[in-house]
Amino acid sequence: MKAHIFLALSIILISSVTPALARKTITLEKYEIEIGWLEEPPLVGQQNAIVFSFTTGDGNGLSTGVTNAFKELTATIKSGSVSKDLDILSDSKPGHYYSKIIPTQTGPLTIQLKGTLNGIQVNESVQIEDVENINVIAFPPTDASGMPDLAKIKNSLAQIQQELSQVEQSSMSAGVSGKSYDYAIFAMGIGAAGVILAVIGLVKRK
Repeated sequence: MKAHIFLALSIILISSVTPALARKTITLEKYEIEIGWLEEPPLVGQQNAIVFSFTTGDGNGLSTGVTNAFKELTATIKSGSVSKDLDILSDSKPGHYYSKIIPTQTGPLTIQLKGTLNGIQVNESVQIEDVENINVIAFPPTDASGMPDLAKIKNSLAQIQQELSQVEQSSMSAGVSGKSYDYAIFAMGIGAAGVILAVIGLVKRK
């Protein structure tokens, strides 16, 4: 009796700590289509994949994967007014498919299936789990834009510009000129050029 109680409690505990996959299911006659993310939660800037599972029942409670499901079917991903046709790849498990993607902003995404599935007309849209900021798991956290160094670089540029103006004003007030002044401006110019190159490199990476 104690063993049965322990087993029941163990099952309840395991089910309570196992995260449920937030995937959506579409039912079309004898077919079931499950759509969602490969990795959850989906995070901005992290490679992920949209996964699809096509199954059909045999009437006895058993289901099998549907092969060649995308033969006459297309999948489109939408974010607001922007859309893109997904490049669908077949998984090693029959009836399972995926499309690699790197989310670039937080918020909801919609998957639309259109075409035919073994003669059945398909025109279905589902909203999959929202993309979240990487700060959900990142440490130390970045800023909301995901570009923690950009603000520092901008501040450095402003500081260098201010220092150049101060040097010029001080030199004019004191009547300083010649090589000392030229060397100071030259050195600060090199520093400013380095910061500008850093900004360009950061923008290109992003």
